[in-house]
Amino acid sequence: MLLSLSIRNVVLIDALEATFDGGLCALTGETGAGKSILLGALGLAAGERADRAQVRSGADEAQAVAAFDLPAGHPAWGLLDEAGLMVEPGEPLILRRRLGEDGRSRAHINDQAASIGLLRGLGDVLVEVHGQHDGRGLMDPKSHRTYLDTYAGHDGKLATCRAAWREVSAARKQLDALVDANQASDDEQDYLRHAIEELDRLDPRAGEEAELAEERQFLQGAERAIGDLQDAQQALAGEGGGLEARLNAALRGLERVRDHIGSGGGEAGPALERASTAIDRALIEFAEAEDALSDAAKAFDVEPGRLNDVEERLFALRGLARKHHVAADELAALHGRLTDQLDGIENASDRIAEAEKAVKAAQARYDDAAHALSRSRMKAGKALTDAVAAELPPLKMDRARFRVAITSDDVRAGPDGRDQVVFEVATNPGSPFGALDKIASGGELSRFGLALKVALAGEDDGLVLVFDEVDQGVGGAVADAVGRRLKRLAAKGQTLVVTHSPQVAALADHHWQIVKTDDGQGGMRTTLVKLDGAARREEIARMLSGADITDAARAQADALMAVDA
Repeated sequence: MLLSLSIRNVVLIDALEATFDGGLCALTGETGAGKSILLGALGLAAGERADRAQVRSGADEAQAVAAFDLPAGHPAWGLLDEAGLMVEPGEPLILRRRLGEDGRSRAHINDQAASIGLLRGLGDVLVEVHGQHDGRGLMDPKSHRTYLDTYAGHDGKLATCRAAWREVSAARKQLDALVDANQASDDEQDYLRHAIEELDRLDPRAGEEAELAEERQFLQGAERAIGDLQDAQQALAGEGGGLEARLNAALRGLERVRDHIGSGGGEAGPALERASTAIDRALIEFAEAEDALSDAAKAFDVEPGRLNDVEERLFALRGLARKHHVAADELAALHGRLTDQLDGIENASDRIAEAEKAVKAAQARYDDAAHALSRSRMKAGKALTDAVAAELPPLKMDRARFRVAITSDDVRAGPDGRDQVVFEVATNPGSPFGALDKIASGGELSRFGLALKVALAGEDDGLVLVFDEVDQGVGGAVADAVGRRLKRLAAKGQTLVVTHSPQVAALADHHWQIVKTDDGQGGMRTTLVKLDGAARREEIARMLSGADITDAARAQADALMAVDA
């Protein structure tokens, strides 16, 4: 639902703030008051093409801001999500468009910079204008198939058809790849065999390069490490029995001392005991040091020539990786890919035959889904044709005809089937059918749009419907029929109608008057006034009688509003 529209410096409007309600909203006013400017400002905010002539004379910039309240599941949320724009749940969606006097424009969505393309995409799902110059919505033939599918409730059939189309596309892609592989030259096959043989001989493993590099570094330092260990062992051994012999000699000397002085040892006993314990501990640590040095020496006992073998393997891995422009760790995966590629070439005929069967089976499933969709569209098209035809006579279009033209062929085959759907009309007996937007005149176009919308109407989808002078050239019972159909549409959402018909205005739930006045500076300005009670009665009386409002016109206005009540 459109909540509000703020306009600054758009043609005759210097500043205008309008809030709107749900239901049927009538916009009335004298010819030239600026109704088209108001709709133009709404279109500007909704991403329609901008014209520098829209900037009010003397102003640097025009601005239009439209705020919408959208239900959950509205397609606008999906567009915002795809664009990466965040709008907090429960907040209104605010579209802002600025147009400079140089013709350049900028767009913002909830104060976030956005492209004009995104603004236009949002406008397509937020506002649908029916009028002589509107080229979107029902007037756009590209949208007709979608309207028919929505009318027919084709969600399930469309999902089946799209899934079948994806399956066909994947099967064809696989077949094309196999056919391309089968066309490989003998030279390419020779290259693949040679490359695979090289990789077979080398038999690379993922992670092997790092292992070899680490071992190489160890082996390069092993020779010097062995010499240093030998020096350490010799230092422990020493000359004449080394440190171990001297410690043992010292321990024996202490034992002789204890033999001389007895077991008690007097005051020297505790000191002698500490010395013996320390020497024992030193002998144990010494023995452990010798064992550790021996173990370390064994670890460096490497196979002769191992360093050369490691370096040769490492350099071979790196060389082959450079040749194939991959990392050494990717050689194993490359071997698998090349093997699969060669296998595909050598066994292409069998695989192509299997792929052709898969394509044929997928195509059959797609054909079934597309044909089912076409049959349902034909049935729904007839029902929609009948529904629209029933709406035309009350709208003074009993001589006009409407049809849903559906053509199907393989050229149009796609995820949504093979059908082209176009809404066509013939406005006079004997005249040929043609596209809706090419055949109907201004007033007829709006009434055809109204008849279609009434026939297509479902639950509230959050789309704001705008009808621009749908009652052009009609009055009396026909205008009343127009108003009642607008009322039916508005009961399921929000409908704005620019009207010159008192019968339509009297049926509105809300009424605004567009007024053009002198701005006091030699120019004109347009304002929007919400009408209630006596003011609304006076405006409807004006629409009935013209500039001179009579009591009879006021009484007739009362009668029209009473019918609505």
